[in-house]
Amino acid sequence: MLIGGGSAMLLAHDVPLTTADIDGLPLSTDLSPAELDNIVKDVGQELKIGGQWYNSYFSTFTYSLPKDFRDRLITVYKGKMLHALALGAEDILIMKCFAGREKDIGHAKALIKRGADTDLVEHQLDNLQGKGLPGAENALDFLHDLLDQLEV
Repeated sequence: MLIGGGSAMLLAHDVPLTTADIDGLPLSTDLSPAELDNIVKDVGQELKIGGQWYNSYFSTFTYSLPKDFRDRLITVYKGKMLHALALGAEDILIMKCFAGREKDIGHAKALIKRGADTDLVEHQLDNLQGKGLPGAENALDFLHDLLDQLEV
């Protein structure tokens, strides 16, 4: 399972925050989305946390990730039936720049302060802007604003 968002920040990057769900998507599995949905609901019932604990919607935004994002994945759990990998700081930062929400400002600053490679992030955002990807210019502006605020 690939984990992103606040859950990845908490589990892999020691950023103290609260989150209501895990932004995840299956990696290297033969499970269909319907089968995964049933498993998610079963786990939610068993743990008494409801069926909304798993959010696969973040997969909609993985288009912004560099092709080599897998090189930066961090194992956060490895069991008999599940291997959970979190996005690297740079890849979360790219997605935070695209989201550009108010809550993303603090999250993005925390990643930068913890040493995320902002050159890699800027290169990816420049690349996407050059390809005309919608939102890339705003994402790049978001990053530049953060770097100016942090005087990096």
